[in-house]
Amino acid sequence: MRLLISLRARADARYNTAYHRGLAGRVWRALEDPAFSELHDSGEPSGIAFSNPFPFGPITEGDELNVLVASPDDDILRAIGANLIEDREFNIKEMQFTVEEITGVHTDVGEPGTQGVLESATGLVVRIPPWRFDDYDIDAPPNSAEFWKPEHTLEPLKHQLENNLDRKHGLFCPEHLPGPSDVDGELFDEYELIKTYPLPVTVTEGVEETYILSKFRFGYTVRDDDHRRHLNLALDAGLAERNSLGFGFVNVRKDELIPPGETAPTARGQS
Repeated sequence: MRLLISLRARADARYNTAYHRGLAGRVWRALEDPAFSELHDSGEPSGIAFSNPFPFGPITEGDELNVLVASPDDDILRAIGANLIEDREFNIKEMQFTVEEITGVHTDVGEPGTQGVLESATGLVVRIPPWRFDDYDIDAPPNSAEFWKPEHTLEPLKHQLENNLDRKHGLFCPEHLPGPSDVDGELFDEYELIKTYPLPVTVTEGVEETYILSKFRFGYTVRDDDHRRHLNLALDAGLAERNSLGFGFVNVRKDELIPPGETAPTARGQS
């Protein structure tokens, strides 16, 4: 499930591409209720993912922008929505907005047999742990994780994406249902890399790190109900790491959804 938050700009501003911590701060302030205290302190994935403010570009007073917030936990979304209705100030650093409207949005990758594309709307944070370096012939200092780069091949990327989604499945899906690593078949049929790029990110007050981010288009064919659940979990909880800081948010390309039994007019990408 998602919330579409419609915002109205209160002043002219440049679009700040280092919006992540400011936007995350406003989302997390909406969850200050003691019922959500464990979310703030847990080292586990929070089950919160959100888009960048869109559309991208210089902001003029009166402009309408939007933010999507997703979670597999409807209670989290209800709490965020209630807070934003009560306190409609929504500032992201120097970008100042007022909340105008909040709409619930249901997203779905489609029933079994559907072909489609998930596109990473914000960069993916994929880190390979040092104990896996030998498995992939990665030459890097062994004292810290290595951000995924194209020269590492797709294998470690696939493994880390599945690993991370497995963890989220264990947290947010019924225990008796199989996770991504419990079933045959991969999450995606096709992996089309859009770009890889560095981005300085303020992770906590006064602490800045440079992340190597990757943007992808992931082609898929829904095999069965389990696979559908796994892909929808990626929509709700985000892919890879640091989702609650604004990374790994993915969207279904609705213009490329192909219902069961129909044929794609063109190939979607290379695997």
